[in-house]
Formats: sequence, structure tokens, C-alpha cells
Amino acid sequence: MPRLLDNGARERLQEVLAARGVDAALAGRLAQYGALLLEANRSTNLTGAQSPEDLAGHLLDSLTLVPYVKTPLADIGSGGGLPAIALAIAAGADVTLIEATRKKAAFLERAARELHVHARVVAQRAELAGRDPALREAFDTATARAVASAPAVLELTVPFLRLGGRALLQRGTLEPREREAVVDAAPMLGARLAEEVRLEGDRRILIVEKVTPTPARFPRRVGIPEKRPLCF
Repeated sequence: MPRLLDNGARERLQEVLAARGVDAALAGRLAQYGALLLEANRSTNLTGAQSPEDLAGHLLDSLTLVPYVKTPLADIGSGGGLPAIALAIAAGADVTLIEATRKKAAFLERAARELHVHARVVAQRAELAGRDPALREAFDTATARAVASAPAVLELTVPFLRLGGRALLQRGTLEPREREAVVDAAPMLGARLAEEVRLEGDRRILIVEKVTPTPARFPRRVGIPEKRPLCF
């Protein structure tokens, strides 16, 4: 049986989302997810957001990806489920959440079950999951939020994409050197930087398209993409 949620947090989150222009029905479902996340965050470090107001910003940031999402979607380093669970709710995406930390994976399984979204959880490092024949080159979209540098995220996401699929990299301030590393690393992985969508403030979405199969040597072994990002 689902545990009782903090109705005050859920109602406040729904109010904030609605005030920012989110449809009432969607705001209600996102608020239900947000209440689950904030409740679980008391015992497991799932998000830096500590209040409904803080979490609303993360949910709204996730919704900026909706126009670019095709299903199925792989989310790398899912943590508390952002942006993937928000996208499962808002875009009806069939999502695979790849999260190596067992406590976080357990929360994701609970959230998917209670929210009735199309989601499965893979409790494994992305470097290993990306070599699984059942997951490699099997998705139309891949996302990863606040995982590592942009070229490192690229190496962790592109192997999951089928040809024509797109990795959606949410970034804040992007120094020219890091952007150049993405441009240079993408062809090594069988991809190309197709578009850079500028959002409010310094936020942006890098859209990277898969154009050829990813060479078998990628992703490199566990920890290496973050320690030694390609071309960076």
C-alpha cells in the first residue's frame, strides 16, 4: 500500500507549477511525483531540492525536453528520476532508468509503480549497461542530468541510441572549450551535434544525433569517461 504523502507539499507544488503555466491535470500528476520525491529525499539523497518551490524549478527544467523526446527513452544516472519520470508523465514516454545506487533504484521502482508510468529500472553503471545487447542502440532518446562534463555525458548516452536517435544534454553555462570537445567527440561515438537550443538564462539543450553505429570500444570501462572525457 502506498504511504501517505505530505499533502501540503503536493498542493503547494501543484500551485507553483500551475502558476508557471503548466496544465492543471499535468501539474497534479507532477506534484504527486514531486511529493514522493521530497518524502523519500528525507532518508535518501535523491535531489538537492528541499522544498516544493525548489523542486518546481527542476520539474519545469525537465519539461523543456518534451518537444524533443521520442520513445523509448534511456535516462543515465537517474537519481531521483529527473528528467525521465517527468517525461514519462508529461510526454507518455516509455523510459528506462539506469541508476547504479541501490537505494535510488529502489525509489525509482516505487515511484514508477505508484505513478503508473511506463518505466523500468536497471540498477547498473551506464558503462556496463551500454554494453548490454538488450540496451545498446535500442533507444530513440537518451538523457542524463547533472552527471558529468558534456563530453563524458555524450560517451555515456550515445551507445544507447539507435541510428537517428538523439541524446538531449541539459547544460548550464557552457565554456567554448567544453562545447568544442562535444563537437570533436561526437563523431568518435558515431554522432554529430545537430542543434543547440538556448533557454532562459544560461540554460541550453545540446541535441546530438546518432548517425553511425558506436564503435565497440565505447563506452570505456567504469569511471574512465568521467575521469578522462573525450577531447576535453
